[in-house]
Amino acid sequence: MPPAVPPCSSRSSSAGSPCRSRRVQRGDRADHDPPVAVRSVSRGRRYHQGVSRTGGVVCDATMSDAGRTPGSTSAPDPSRPVPPLADPAAFPPLDLTRRPWAGRQVTAGGVTLHVRETPGAPARAVYVHGLSGSATNWTDLAGLLAGRAAGTSVDLPGFGLSPPLEPRVWTPDANADALARFLRASGDEPVHLLGNSLGGTVCVLLAARHPDLVRTLTLVSPAVPDRRPDPRRLSDPRLALAMVPGSPGRRARAALAAMGPRERAEQVLTLCFGDPSRAPEHRIVEAAEEIVARGAMPWAGEAVNGAAFAMFAGWLRFGPASLWAAMRAVTAPTLVLWGDRDRLVSPRRADRTVRSLRAGRLLMLPGVGHIAQMEVPDVVACAVAGMWDAVDAGEWAGDVARDGKMRAAPRVEQVES
Repeated sequence: MPPAVPPCSSRSSSAGSPCRSRRVQRGDRADHDPPVAVRSVSRGRRYHQGVSRTGGVVCDATMSDAGRTPGSTSAPDPSRPVPPLADPAAFPPLDLTRRPWAGRQVTAGGVTLHVRETPGAPARAVYVHGLSGSATNWTDLAGLLAGRAAGTSVDLPGFGLSPPLEPRVWTPDANADALARFLRASGDEPVHLLGNSLGGTVCVLLAARHPDLVRTLTLVSPAVPDRRPDPRRLSDPRLALAMVPGSPGRRARAALAAMGPRERAEQVLTLCFGDPSRAPEHRIVEAAEEIVARGAMPWAGEAVNGAAFAMFAGWLRFGPASLWAAMRAVTAPTLVLWGDRDRLVSPRRADRTVRSLRAGRLLMLPGVGHIAQMEVPDVVACAVAGMWDAVDAGEWAGDVARDGKMRAAPRVEQVES
């Protein structure tokens, strides 16, 4: 969805920031900042596994007793274990003063994309942003995971600094096919593929159609069909009025056009974050600078409007042509992360999402919004690395181990009924 700005962190905040400077270690409860529970589609019990609002993983947070997503009426699925979390001590300190990773234009497979590359381990992770976002949405997470995988954060065609496809097509299908051609021509090994919002839709389609390209799949609040009318999904209520013909629409469009980049960045932050106070000042400035740069590109408006229309049109597909059908075709081990304060794609869609995946597990993040990889990058890093480790060990549900045999996933220790 729209670009936002990363949060403050317990590991890099100044004394005056909303977050304290003390890092939360395993088993270390911060008196000033209670832990956030991690909920998973599972047996509906309490487990020694959770995350803290300050971003460190702690052992004393609990799962939801119901084991369900907010508003879900379906029963917990006992066949899907709790996703494992990697030890936070294994990650470097989170430096939120870091500028976005260096970028360059790369042409591969007949597709030209602007990418930001994070040096790292031999494995490769590819990050795909959401509607109106860019490769900078992954700055912090890519840095945290660099010790496990080199990162390639892409600007989708027509977004960020990437030129549009020719002819100009903005559908998720076209983006998935273009990214598949790009990946096939630029590497020999399957990648860890991560997508947020619209980028999650693109990644699902790619993984379904090109399973040989994908080692694992991570979906952060993917833009699955969510046809509910909800005014809270607008960053500005005048956006709805702008569609009205006549003078009311003209006045609304003029008012929106007069907004400065700083105001627009703050609006997007408020919409996309569960807790906008997590954002440090310099990230807001970066987001505003990106808005200015995008405004100078002749295709910027067409890209956003075309991609949004195509995404919504895709939500009206049913049967074999639907996104749900594509999910059922995905064979890669898949981690689904969802903030329960997501206002753009309802958390109520999380259960169906993970149940549509052959090897999917779900982690709900209470207090977090639509862009978890920016709001709580340390938590997301622990979850993603935990999945990678489990897959490498052949311990992810539905995963085919290196010897070709199916292996059951171990359960997290149950400590309380």
